[in-house]
Amino acid sequence: MEIGARRSIVDRMIGAARLDVNTYEEVESDYNATGQAALVVTMVAIASAIGGLNEGGRGIISGVLVAIVGWLLWSGIAYLIGDKVFGGTATWGELLRTIGFAQSPGILLVLGIIPVLGGVVGLVVGIWMLIAGVIAIRQALDFSTGRAILTAVLGWIPMAIASWILL
Repeated sequence: MEIGARRSIVDRMIGAARLDVNTYEEVESDYNATGQAALVVTMVAIASAIGGLNEGGRGIISGVLVAIVGWLLWSGIAYLIGDKVFGGTATWGELLRTIGFAQSPGILLVLGIIPVLGGVVGLVVGIWMLIAGVIAIRQALDFSTGRAILTAVLGWIPMAIASWILL
């Protein structure tokens, strides 16, 4: 791919799901990718809602709202911790883009609608998304994997609590 060429949202989602560092660097520096990242978060929320229909699931609208709030919250907290505490070099927008695309594996949560498979898919995809989140944070903040793990976990906990309260 030539320098400066923009890939489609699908190509970026595949790259993010493959944990491709270059994809995270690309979306980090592309200011226009913030809308794409929001779309990824929305699509994953819808896939999750569909996948959870067998278990009563939550409404698609509320799921999307909680996903957007969670994404904004996790990105904001990761920015504060990573940039202000650990000395990373990123803007909130860069974290929004990379963390949004890190949710790409969540599209597979739609498979949760298949009986018995749902729990396994949820566990695997959850771990995969957390790993992608660490890579997204590491690439955006330009620091070590250890600091990225700590930033991701410290940012994820309040997001998870807020999501739980909202649901």
